[in-house]
Amino acid sequence: MRTSNKRIMAAMAAVAALSMALAGCGSSGGSDANKSGDTKSGGKVELTYLHRLPDKQGMTMVKDTVARWNKDHPNIQVKATKFNGSPGDLIKKLETDVKAGNAPDLAQVGYAELPEVYTKGIVEDVTAEAGKYSKDFAEGPNKLMSVDGKVFGLPQDTGPMVYYYNKTEFDKLGIKVPTTAEEFIESAKKAAAQGKYIMTYQPDGAGMAFSALSGASSPWYEIKDGKWVVNVDTPGSKATADFYQQLLDAKAMNLTPSTDPSFAGAFHDGSIIGTIDAAWNAPIMMDWIGDAGKGQWRVTQIGDWFKNGEKTGPNGGSGVAAIKGTKHKAEAMEFLDWFNTQVPDLTSQGLIVAASTEKAKTPQSWTEFFGGQDVMAEFAKANANMGSFNYMPGFSAVSSAVGEAADKAGKGQAKVSDAFDAAQKTSLATLKDYGLPIAKD
Repeated sequence: MRTSNKRIMAAMAAVAALSMALAGCGSSGGSDANKSGDTKSGGKVELTYLHRLPDKQGMTMVKDTVARWNKDHPNIQVKATKFNGSPGDLIKKLETDVKAGNAPDLAQVGYAELPEVYTKGIVEDVTAEAGKYSKDFAEGPNKLMSVDGKVFGLPQDTGPMVYYYNKTEFDKLGIKVPTTAEEFIESAKKAAAQGKYIMTYQPDGAGMAFSALSGASSPWYEIKDGKWVVNVDTPGSKATADFYQQLLDAKAMNLTPSTDPSFAGAFHDGSIIGTIDAAWNAPIMMDWIGDAGKGQWRVTQIGDWFKNGEKTGPNGGSGVAAIKGTKHKAEAMEFLDWFNTQVPDLTSQGLIVAASTEKAKTPQSWTEFFGGQDVMAEFAKANANMGSFNYMPGFSAVSSAVGEAADKAGKGQAKVSDAFDAAQKTSLATLKDYGLPIAKD
């Protein structure tokens, strides 16, 4: 799950309200992490799972989901514990626990953090054990659980980028969702002339968004012969920079940072009528817009605006990784495949699930808001359209540098292409700081 942006805090409240029909009841689990219970006594395997799911009132509690597993699997017993800190705090804890020999068997790890925990030696190679379950998940999220050809767990939730738009307002303006960048820019100009914006520019989220959009078909990072290869200068990067630069020059985007309260207000008052964002942003937008836009909005796939065809990229999302030292990898993956395919339970937690085994049910309130659309089906399509983008250790530093450059571009102090130059330079510098081998040009 993406939790670095404060918008997700609003999502927790929105999802809790929206998910009542899907959710079961139960009390909150404890907040202290457990020492590893990965033992085998009398034929019984005991596993520990450290998660960061919301686990709020109105959701199906993790402990209740796990209790069903334990009831049906007396020989593989699991104890789940909630960790309340940030992703960075969790990494620090896992690193300490692995060294002390009391780490959990399984822990939630963001896709963007997986390369870092791999580099730190925190995760366990479960390529053989996880491989038998790969068919149960969308291909894109599956790939995000691997580094250097090794698999370290199974995907849980995703954040594919999609396009949200107000169909009612589009119809009034006489425009349709554009299929090409050229069509998009012309439609954006037409809308802007009427005080409407079919695109937003969010520099505070540019690190994740730009990498997702530009790297969907040409990833920035890979490992060859044990060395990191960094190539931000891809056709997708050039197309993305040009797309946003033309919209900036034409003053055809809303430029308010997403963390500014007036950003939500622009959705509510109808000046923003379209935006690219992650699938998990749906309940947040619904909260912003309220009843004023009920039935007007739709979700669709990103067009070929960034030279990626129909491919999209990830903005957030996480999997559950096997932590170094776990003694029962096969049993851990057996449980994890089951847990990560409990679609109604995970949907109640506000997740866009990575599982492909069962269709997630769109909550009735979502269906009503999005004009009768089966939103979860559209998100499942986006999952299937996710490209092979992956991250590098220390990507947070890259994301920060991209955001700073994007902010300057939005103010006319730089070009959008400078954000991609910053990504290239910061990527190389960060890998060097980590002491990791880098392939020569």
